[in-house]
Amino acid sequence: MRLTSKLASVNRDVWSTVLLALYVFVVVGTDIAERGCGMTREALGEFEHMVLLAILHLGDGVYGVPIVDEIQRRTGRTVAPAAVYVTLRRLEQKGLLTSWMSDSTPERGGKSRRCVKITGAGLESLRESRKVLDSMWKGLDPKLRGVQ
Repeated sequence: MRLTSKLASVNRDVWSTVLLALYVFVVVGTDIAERGCGMTREALGEFEHMVLLAILHLGDGVYGVPIVDEIQRRTGRTVAPAAVYVTLRRLEQKGLLTSWMSDSTPERGGKSRRCVKITGAGLESLRESRKVLDSMWKGLDPKLRGVQ
């Protein structure tokens, strides 16, 4: 039996339901994904937050080493410079920051530094992330009373 014959024998109500479900999944789902549903498409990770916030504290044109130092100073954690550089690259790929090579300096043996700046999308991502977290924290006792 051909596929078309099999489909023709399917109950019309079932077929209509399947088509409606496909429409909702493909058309409406795509529209929601494009417009957003109140949350960023890809949430920021904890370390990405720290890197972006360190850049904000230090200002535009900062490079890796001061970012490492700022995170360590503010969190008390040991931070591997490689982790910061990998995160900076990932954030740039996401469009949350931009980078450029600085002029070379004599104290670095003529080598230039890769400087970074947060983009508007990066600021918006931080704002949205904070809004979501604040919403989740709302109504909870800061000392998390009752949690064991």
